[in-house]
Amino acid sequence: VQLQASGGGLVQAGGSLRLSCAASGRTFSSYRMGWFRQAPGKERKFVASISWSGGAIDYADFVKGRFTISRDNAKNTVYLQMNDLKPEDTAVYYCAVLRPGANWRTAESYDYWGQGTLVTVSS
Repeated sequence: VQLQASGGGLVQAGGSLRLSCAASGRTFSSYRMGWFRQAPGKERKFVASISWSGGAIDYADFVKGRFTISRDNAKNTVYLQMNDLKPEDTAVYYCAVLRPGANWRTAESYDYWGQGTLVTVSS
């Protein structure tokens, strides 16, 4: 089972990036997925989560109105569209698969993690 996150890079403040998380080795279409981020020296923080159908979405307050999570189950891929990026969004972004019934805002609730993709926002 592998989750491959991609799409990170260097962008100026106010810019946009689209992260992708492709799953292989197993179909995750029936699982809730999440995105977390971790800045240097900081703990991993919840960013967004999406239900298996895409009908239930949750965002951390600090990304509401700027980030959009979506998924394409046919491609076994989850996306994170990030707009109006700020320097404080700089972090390694991780995608993960939620354990059924667990609290999707808690990193410990996720069983599978991608390797992370670095997002750097310059001021």
